[in-house]
Amino acid sequence: AFPGNTNADSVVYYKLQHSIKARFLRFVPLDWNPKGRIGMRIEVYGCTYRSEVVGFDGKSYLIYTFNQKLMSAQKDVISLKFKTMQSDGILLHREGKNGDHITLELIKGKLFLLINLGDTKTHPSNAQINITLGSLLDDQHWHSVLIEYFNNQVNFTVDKHTHHFHAKGEFNHLDLDYELSFGGIPVPGKSGTLSRRNFHGCFENIYYNGLNIIDLARRR
Repeated sequence: AFPGNTNADSVVYYKLQHSIKARFLRFVPLDWNPKGRIGMRIEVYGCTYRSEVVGFDGKSYLIYTFNQKLMSAQKDVISLKFKTMQSDGILLHREGKNGDHITLELIKGKLFLLINLGDTKTHPSNAQINITLGSLLDDQHWHSVLIEYFNNQVNFTVDKHTHHFHAKGEFNHLDLDYELSFGGIPVPGKSGTLSRRNFHGCFENIYYNGLNIIDLARRR
């Protein structure tokens, strides 16, 4: 609730602490000024929203190769939005030489985040982590995804629903290449366990550790 002004000319200004995205805004008056006339005038000011969209046809993928010096071994943050009518497809994949890999895949309208440490002898208690979130995500509407993994903590968020996972081991021993693919896997069947169906749909605003991947691709 926002208290209004007490006279006819003064302006009361409020700035929301958190940003919101909406198609419509509805204001419901809770009470009127007992000493004034009934009336309400409201102005709403928004902020600019940058949208970078890329489409995938089920046969294509986008590869981002980054500098080893710029990589933070302690924390990785990946965010994107997607929409599709296909119930299956690879959204992102990153793999190492020893079989370690992180894969985000849409299977039957649900998102699966798979983290595989590869070497079960060295890390038997955390050889594989499989987290599932969402349902009916193949409805041609935009859905947001946020993946954060640092040390032994993984935060996996889909449309504001978050799964927090705390592993017994350390994720900084993941032996991963400095290459991240979106929309598919360059060599099908390289890891050998998932459906390996490339993504068919659209991505919006792909960010890896604050870098705009789609913008980088447009500028080659």
